[in-house]
Amino acid sequence: MASLAISCKGRQESANPAQSVDSLAAASDSVTADSRGYIVAVGDMAPDFEIEYPDGKKVMLSSFKGKVVMLQFTASWCGVCREEMPFIEKDIWQKHKNNNSFVLLGIDYKETPEVAAKFAKDIKITYPLTLDRDGSRFNLFCGPDAGVTRNIIIDREGKIIMLTRLYEEAEFAEMVKLIDAELKK
Repeated sequence: MASLAISCKGRQESANPAQSVDSLAAASDSVTADSRGYIVAVGDMAPDFEIEYPDGKKVMLSSFKGKVVMLQFTASWCGVCREEMPFIEKDIWQKHKNNNSFVLLGIDYKETPEVAAKFAKDIKITYPLTLDRDGSRFNLFCGPDAGVTRNIIIDREGKIIMLTRLYEEAEFAEMVKLIDAELKK
């Protein structure tokens, strides 16, 4: 991933990361989403954005270049998210949390740090649950009417290699295998 915002479906890049998120999110309203609500596709470079941790720490997604990254968009009010997250914890995070080549980021959609922290505690997840207070990060990947839960797997070069929607056991198992295979490369 480049340190500049990476174009998503022909959007213009900006040297200012904060401006990039704003302009890309605004542009998502004019992009046609696929049947699952995505405005990105497998093979696209992942849009770069600022990740906000509940403690206030901020890093760019591009800072994880060279690692396999899983982004999991979620929300406390999402029943499917609540169903899937224990499996992410058990089948992915617990297996790979000590692997320096892997990053898993939950991204809590349009909720406060307090709500996100309570949600993580209630669901009993230990992987990082970051914040998307205004939905702008979600809108880099999905159209305006799309819903959570979603997982986005990004390879070491910053390319999207899998997109999931909702929780389906077969698709989840495929995602686990893909992450395992990418980490063996």
